[in-house]
Amino acid sequence: MRMFPRLIAVSTAAAAALVVLAVPASAHVRVTTDNTARGGYATLEFSVPNESQSKALTTELTVQLPDVGSASTELLPGWTSTVDRDAAKGTVRAVTWKAAPGNGIGPDQFALFRVRVKLPDTESVAFPATQTYADGQVVRWDQQAQPDGTEPEHPAPTLDLTQSKPDHDGHSAHAPQVSATHDSGQSAAHPDKTARWFGGIGLILGAVALVLAVTNRRRQQ
Repeated sequence: MRMFPRLIAVSTAAAAALVVLAVPASAHVRVTTDNTARGGYATLEFSVPNESQSKALTTELTVQLPDVGSASTELLPGWTSTVDRDAAKGTVRAVTWKAAPGNGIGPDQFALFRVRVKLPDTESVAFPATQTYADGQVVRWDQQAQPDGTEPEHPAPTLDLTQSKPDHDGHSAHAPQVSATHDSGQSAAHPDKTARWFGGIGLILGAVALVLAVTNRRRQQ
């Protein structure tokens, strides 16, 4: 009869381990969009967390916009935005948001920054970002993924773009769609499928442990 308590303990421990794995390890600056069609217009949304160990406010964010033809920012209370344009090339280099005095992203908080752009005609596009804190700390989110797929410490927000589909008139139709992103660009609002699998398996193992416990108790009686 001793095997039942041992089996229950093993099942419970396995379920607990799987639940832990389902929790995201860390937060990064990420990007999502309503349209991934190459050359199309899209609203980019950058999710920026505060990871300051000293509890300092995030007071500035600069996002580079490589090969972007145009850009306009969404009004964000408590922040001002500046678009850096290359007049000679007719393109946009970057956009910078600065917090008004007394404002910023606090500890354990995040903020969403939106900008409307014309996407480049490329397979993917990275948006290196620079996050500045009130205590002077600067974090650069500009690292590319490793060849083996390993995520770096400070990955650059990145989007995978898709071919635009022509409509019935032969023009390109850029219908809004869920963004295809690398890990560095995936929003926390879209749960990871692997995490779902782990969570489901954990629930199953927990149920098995409960059934075995009840069965063992009945046999003892």
